[in-house]
Amino acid sequence: MAASAHARIAKLAAMGGTHRAFSRLHLQQQRVDQLHKELVGIPAPPFLEEKRAHWFVERFREIGLKAPHLDDAGNALAYLREPSASEPLLLVSAHLDTVFPPDTAITLVEDGKIFRAPGACDNGAGLAALLALAAALRNAEVFTDTNLLFAANVGEEAEGDLRGMRQIFQRSPLGYRIIASIALEGAGLETVVSRALGSRRFRITITGPGGHSWTDAGTVNPVEALAAAIVAFTSAQIPVQPRTSINIGQIEGGTSVTSIPECASALVDIRSTDAQEMLVQEVRLHRAVEDAVLDRNRAAGSRGLLRYRIETIGNRPAGELKRDSALLATVRAVDRHLGLRTEDRIGSTDANIPISLGREGIAIGAGGTAGGIHTLSEWYDTTGRELALRRILLCILDAASCSFPARLAHEDAPENTSAQAWTQP
Repeated sequence: MAASAHARIAKLAAMGGTHRAFSRLHLQQQRVDQLHKELVGIPAPPFLEEKRAHWFVERFREIGLKAPHLDDAGNALAYLREPSASEPLLLVSAHLDTVFPPDTAITLVEDGKIFRAPGACDNGAGLAALLALAAALRNAEVFTDTNLLFAANVGEEAEGDLRGMRQIFQRSPLGYRIIASIALEGAGLETVVSRALGSRRFRITITGPGGHSWTDAGTVNPVEALAAAIVAFTSAQIPVQPRTSINIGQIEGGTSVTSIPECASALVDIRSTDAQEMLVQEVRLHRAVEDAVLDRNRAAGSRGLLRYRIETIGNRPAGELKRDSALLATVRAVDRHLGLRTEDRIGSTDANIPISLGREGIAIGAGGTAGGIHTLSEWYDTTGRELALRRILLCILDAASCSFPARLAHEDAPENTSAQAWTQP
C-alpha cells in the first residue's frame, strides 16, 4: 500500500490542477491572515458559536462553495460543487468553538507573523486553513471524484462533547455518505492524530441543610464531604499502561466564611487510551463520593443529611485507525513526498467520532507554531503555514480520489476546460 500511495501522490503533485491550487495558496497568504484575524475577533464560547457560524456561511458563499447553510446543531456547512442526494463525501472540518467564557475580552495583537489572542491557534489556525483550502480548490477550478463537504463545526471543546461531529455522523443523512474525514486542529506540520483519546467528564454535586458556622456547628458540610471524596479518588495509584489521567478541573461551594454551605460541586475529567480503564476510574469516583457522604451522614445529628448527585457531562469515545488505514497511508505518502516526518499522535479531537465508529478519520495540524493554548496568553506564529496547507491539500485530493480501499486516480484534463477534471481510468 505504501508504494502505491507514494506513486499516486507523486503523480498527483505533478498535475496542473494541483499546481494551480498551490499557486492560489501562495498568492492568498495575506487574505488568509486577514480572515484569521477577523474570525478570532468573533467570540465563540461553548454553546454560543452562532455568530461565528453565520460569518462562516457568508465566507463560504463568497468563496463560491455550494449550498452554504447551518444545520440543526449550528454547524456551518458547504460543498465544493453542487451536491446530490446520494453521492459519497469527503469531510474537511475545523471546530468553531473556543474554551473561553462569553465575557472574555478578545483583542488580537499582531507582532510580525505572530498573532496573540485567546483562540488565535485553537482553533483560529484550523478555521483559517479551512477557508484557505476551500478558496484554493474553488479558484483553481479543481474537480475531485468525490465531492468535498466543508464544515466549521460546533461543540469540540470541553462540555461541547463533540456535538457538531455527532450531528454530522450520527444524526443526519450525511453521515453514512462520508468516506473519510480530515479535521483541521491548531498548529503543527508533521503530526497526525490517528488514535482517539477517550474521556468521561462528570459534575459532582453534594447538598446539605446549611447553617451558621457557630450556632449550627456540627451540621454536615457538603464542602468537607466533597474534599474527602476528592482526596480518596485522587490518592489512588493511576495505571501507567494503559495511559490514564484524572483531573479535578473546578470546585465551587459556599457563600461566606461564617456559613455552613448548602451545596458544593466539582468537575472531574477521566481520560484513558482504554475504554475499560475509563470505566474502572468511573466506578472509583462513584465509590469515593458515596463513601464520603455516607461517612458524614452516619455522624449527622437531627439537622439533616447530605445528598449527592453525579452527572455525566461529557463522553468522548476512544479508538484508533487500523494499521492498514488508507487515509493514514495517504498522509504518510504525502509527508514522504514533501520530506516531512509523520508523527502519529493520540488526541481528543473531532476525529474521535469517526474513528470510534470504525471510519476513516484523522485530525491534522494547520501549520505554524503556537503556545499558551487555552490561556489568555495564547499565540500563533504563521511561519510555515503554506507548507502545511500544501500537505493538507495533497491529502484531500488523494483521499477524494480514492474509494476505501483506494483506487488509483486520475488523468489530467485539458487545460482549456472550465474545471480540472480528474476522472477514474
